[in-house]
Amino acid sequence: MAKQNKNAKSGSPRSAARLGAVQALYQLGASEEPNSKVTSTEFVAHRLGAEIEGIQFVDADEALFTDIVEGAWERREEWDDLIKPCLNKDWSLDRIEPITHAIFRAGSYELVARPDVPTAVVINEYVDVAHAFYERTEASFVNGVLDKIAKSARQ
Repeated sequence: MAKQNKNAKSGSPRSAARLGAVQALYQLGASEEPNSKVTSTEFVAHRLGAEIEGIQFVDADEALFTDIVEGAWERREEWDDLIKPCLNKDWSLDRIEPITHAIFRAGSYELVARPDVPTAVVINEYVDVAHAFYERTEASFVNGVLDKIAKSARQ
């Protein structure tokens, strides 16, 4: 959910959908009763494009948001199997921050299931999402792993 204010460039609805999808995937991972359809519906109804704490967020592309959340969550084991070999040998999925894991799952889904979206767009969008949560080092980590995933998924 990209922030919109007079002093900052507004994000696009597709960028807002990706940011919202990562937040929803994070929530699903933390939930005891994860259901991607319930979470998608909740986010669309109450968070996408909403004003939260005095900040008006950009309206998100609801279809893209729902597609990413449901596709990334329902096939999460497949994405995790794709992510694991792209990590440094000293890293495991358990060692990755939950929000980074959500970014990797969403990015993996788009790289595999959405060939209509150019590789560079997918990687750049999720690096931007990483910047919303982290400093430069983590965003570089996201860039490197998604680049490896892209090379294996989009040969």
